[in-house]
Amino acid sequence: MTTISAGPGAGAEPAGTRHVKRPQPLRESVYEALTEMIIDGTLERGRHLVEVELAELLGVSRQPVREALQRLNNEGWVDLRPGFGAMVHVPAEDEVDQLLAARAALESESARLAARHASKEDLAKLRDLLKVGTAYQEAGDIDGTVRTNGELHSLITQMSGNRFLVDFAAQVDRRVRWYYTPVAPVRGAASWREHSRLVKAISEGDEDKAAQIMREHTEHTRKAYHDLQSADPAPETPDPTPRRRRRTS
Repeated sequence: MTTISAGPGAGAEPAGTRHVKRPQPLRESVYEALTEMIIDGTLERGRHLVEVELAELLGVSRQPVREALQRLNNEGWVDLRPGFGAMVHVPAEDEVDQLLAARAALESESARLAARHASKEDLAKLRDLLKVGTAYQEAGDIDGTVRTNGELHSLITQMSGNRFLVDFAAQVDRRVRWYYTPVAPVRGAASWREHSRLVKAISEGDEDKAAQIMREHTEHTRKAYHDLQSADPAPETPDPTPRRRRRTS
């Protein structure tokens, strides 16, 4: 039997080696899936979350679900209560006010800078998003409306040219989408008329007007959110009975 020597340098990686990125850890995929389900209302506020049901729903074991719920709790999406378990967080009034106030400050400055730095390509993208979002709104497509709303706001922030504004805005983006989703039908056409005025001010290079319109726009969203909650307040004590999702063929 012949033994083949590995030769000198065995174990050393050859020059130019590039490691292929490993697949995303399962707990990360579960975390992303649950976060999006909370944002879009599939897992509604105050809902009792049962590990075994979520694991069945996502086709995974309970361990990555447990790890994801812990992370969601740390980030304020889920509340873990001893002796009861996990439930989707119900935002308090001041919590929403604080986030939307921060958003107003970030985005009004972003709009002002966007009016200063906007390129023809940027403006073309904004106008395209405006058309798409208006079409979604008129068709009653809430998911499309919310998604396009987020894309338009994100683009304006990127147009500011300030990477710190971009980073800060990214940190609150998902939370803002969560708060905006239930008010999207209420804001409706008014929101996209405001977007149209905003895009016009940016295209004209009117920094002060762009900032003012953005500030008023975010304030209208904040007020609509509170009006909606006053009309249909979330229960303070959620129903502890687990709810099973209806299977669809």
